[in-house]
Amino acid sequence: MDIRIESLIEGARRARGTAVIVDVFRAFTTAAVAFARGATKIVIVPEPDEALRLRAEGIGDLCVGEVNGVPPEGFDFGNSPYELSQAELKDRVVILSTRAGTVGVAAADEAETIYAGSLVVAGATAKAILRNKPPEVMIVAMGWNARVRTDEDEQCALYLRNLLEGRRPDPEAVRRLVLASGEVAKFHDPGQRHFHPEDVEIALEIDKYDFAIRVARESDFLVARREG
Repeated sequence: MDIRIESLIEGARRARGTAVIVDVFRAFTTAAVAFARGATKIVIVPEPDEALRLRAEGIGDLCVGEVNGVPPEGFDFGNSPYELSQAELKDRVVILSTRAGTVGVAAADEAETIYAGSLVVAGATAKAILRNKPPEVMIVAMGWNARVRTDEDEQCALYLRNLLEGRRPDPEAVRRLVLASGEVAKFHDPGQRHFHPEDVEIALEIDKYDFAIRVARESDFLVARREG
């Protein structure tokens, strides 16, 4: 198995084989929480206007996401795992639009298989990939707005690669590295209340969930579902 780590939107465009698009803060942690809360599927779109249109057309029930960290006007929830952990999502369809994770999934159109990756589903994602034994795996750390590298996504990519190569990385060491990174400060900034401190704690519950999140095209839509 050839495993490579890429970064940002350019990396997503280069993705081939099996791709893991990583967004720890916060899109694919948010997605994992949505599934844990009972969501049936997540429709992934890169643009907020498209999300609102799909909700109006009855394609989904709730719009979740952000632009520059802020929930777009008309959205039901921000891109916050904490907010979704308080929501009633059983049997509901979520439409997710963010500026890193969902943009990365949409850009990885040359990949044969796509997983939405974060630390909370890292172990389950590695197990799913190892079951399928693909010859080529590309792990893409999406960073901030898919343009600036961030420690949490790069560390998650390394953690996944270690798991895929048969090593047992130390979750607590990863957690400490992420907590020391610059991205964490905004979650404790009273002037940026859309970033909840609880989002960090939820995102760093490494290997919490026993399912992976697989994305596939269904008709005209990119749809994420639980796998495992």
